[in-house]
Amino acid sequence: MIRILGGINEIGTNEKHGFSDDKEGPSTMVNVNDFYIDETTVTNEAFQEFVNETGYITEAEKFGWSFVFHYFLTDEQKSQSKKVKSISGWLAVKDAYWKSPEGFSSTIDDRLDHPVVHISRNDAIAYCKWSGKRLPTEAEWEIAAKGNIKSELYPWGDELLKEGKINCNIWQGNFPFQNTLEDGYAGTAPVKTFTPNEFGLYQMIGNVWEWCVNPKGIPLSEFNYFDGQDYWKAYQNIDDEKYAIKGGSFLCHQSYCKRYRIAARNGNTGRSTSNNLGFRCVKDIDLPH
Repeated sequence: MIRILGGINEIGTNEKHGFSDDKEGPSTMVNVNDFYIDETTVTNEAFQEFVNETGYITEAEKFGWSFVFHYFLTDEQKSQSKKVKSISGWLAVKDAYWKSPEGFSSTIDDRLDHPVVHISRNDAIAYCKWSGKRLPTEAEWEIAAKGNIKSELYPWGDELLKEGKINCNIWQGNFPFQNTLEDGYAGTAPVKTFTPNEFGLYQMIGNVWEWCVNPKGIPLSEFNYFDGQDYWKAYQNIDDEKYAIKGGSFLCHQSYCKRYRIAARNGNTGRSTSNNLGFRCVKDIDLPH
């Protein structure tokens, strides 16, 4: 884990890069305590250790299905999966879960260093409790993602390309049918694929969405009155709430989802699972009395 110094930091944006309903602004000064944050999202290997030790069964396993984007399924798999009218491109795939990301006979044998996916917020909370950690607030996540630079767009600056090269795992090409794979990956990438930010944190942008501890769309100023421990105590067992997710995923594309930015905001219901949804943890620092 990497220690992030707290204090007063600016989060949010006054620019109009995203969707007005996401409430990305106004840019707000917030005060947070020091905290530790995982240098990467939780991997399949780490989640496997948790499951082996606890016998935990994820919600996708209990449901018997999870959402998988059509691009990763064969025609046979598509014919055996349920289409969801309200969510274009996504299918409810039988037996898709963290250990079988595309359902059926898919495995993670060659993806142990990839982020674990098909993780509901409740699954993430269970892992956090086992590991002695918690989920980050949006404010903590955003401060960590900036990596000590001023950009509110990307951890490496204001331009998507870094020295002419792609530095995150998002979709290139004609979304949602053609992926040119300029970044080298169609789905998830190993968690340490791209250059970390100045704090040493990997892939805060792209790869997989990351669960946060606070509800979706709260005013950014609220983080001055409630800290991560407050949200952690208040929002552990409320499933009908929409919660914040940050960072974007390998499915983000400028024509569809412009949320692969530091200040971008999004959310999902707590029991949602999909093949682009994971998490990373934070840990509170005990302050001297």
